[in-house]
Amino acid sequence: MGHRLSKIYTRTGDQGTTGLGDGSRVKKDHIRVEACGTVDELNSAIGVVRAHTLPAGADEQLGAIQHRLFDLGGELSVPGYTIIDAADVTALEQHIDGHNAALPMLKEFILPAGGHATAHCHLARTVCRRAERRVYTLSKSETINPHSLTYLNRLSDLLFVLARVLARFEHGTEVLWRPKPKP
Repeated sequence: MGHRLSKIYTRTGDQGTTGLGDGSRVKKDHIRVEACGTVDELNSAIGVVRAHTLPAGADEQLGAIQHRLFDLGGELSVPGYTIIDAADVTALEQHIDGHNAALPMLKEFILPAGGHATAHCHLARTVCRRAERRVYTLSKSETINPHSLTYLNRLSDLLFVLARVLARFEHGTEVLWRPKPKP
């Protein structure tokens, strides 16, 4: 799987191309590179969430997810390579169910606000949605592991539920949307 970097700058990308994990080169704005980059951005956003004090078990869950996102980035950088599987999706669903069981039923929209960890979790959720869109766009022109798309979809759901948990952990409640009254 790919090459390890012993030298950080190679100058090989100075002309607008970048190397994929299989050694091929593509333009830096290729949708595959965009998908990889957005998954990397998502991983960084989750790292920001982890920089906060979190409820028991949340840091470990997010750490495991960061490892899977690195795997997903590897999968996207090597055409034809797959590593994300149904068990990875099932793990996310179990985390969602576990967190959601303690939450009240959602009756209104909530704002992506609250404490720092909550707001950062909502930001990670929106980056995850963008990563899903980028991978989906790639799937229209190239074969993509369907578990990867499902994984990103479930991960955004988990980040939403986790943001609800964090809102209670940090401030005891969520910030509910107050729609503008109709005239």
